Amino acid sequence: MANTTVDEYLTGAPEPQRATLQHLRESLRRLLPDAEEGISYNMPAFKVKGKTVAGFAYFSNHCSYLPHSGSVLAEIADELGEYKWTKGSLQFPVDKPLPEELVERLVDVRRRQLGI
Repeated sequence: MANTTVDEYLTGAPEPQRATLQHLRESLRRLLPDAEEGISYNMPAFKVKGKTVAGFAYFSNHCSYLPHSGSVLAEIADELGEYKWTKGSLQFPVDKPLPEELVERLVDVRRRQLGI
C-alpha cells in the first residue's frame, strides 16, 4: 500500500532509519518553513511554490537525501566528503543524520537553482 503522508512513511520505517530521517525532516522543516510536505514517488518530499526542493528515503543499509535535481550534488561534490552519491541521491548511514550545515547547503543550492 502506498504512503499518503510523511507520517505514514516514517511510521513504516524501521529503527534506526526512522529516528535518523525524523532528524532530517526536522532540519528541512527549519530550513524550509514555507514548504509543503507530501509524498512524491512514494517518498517524502518538500515543495516550495509547487517546486520540489528536497526529499528523503530509507533502505535496509542506508538512508538517502534526494535533491530532486541531477546537478545539486555534482555542484558541491567537494563538500560531500566520504558520502556515497549518485546524480540524484546522497547516501548516509542509517544511524547517523546528515550534518545540519550540509543539509542547509543542499537546500540553498536547490533553492537557488529553482529561483525560490
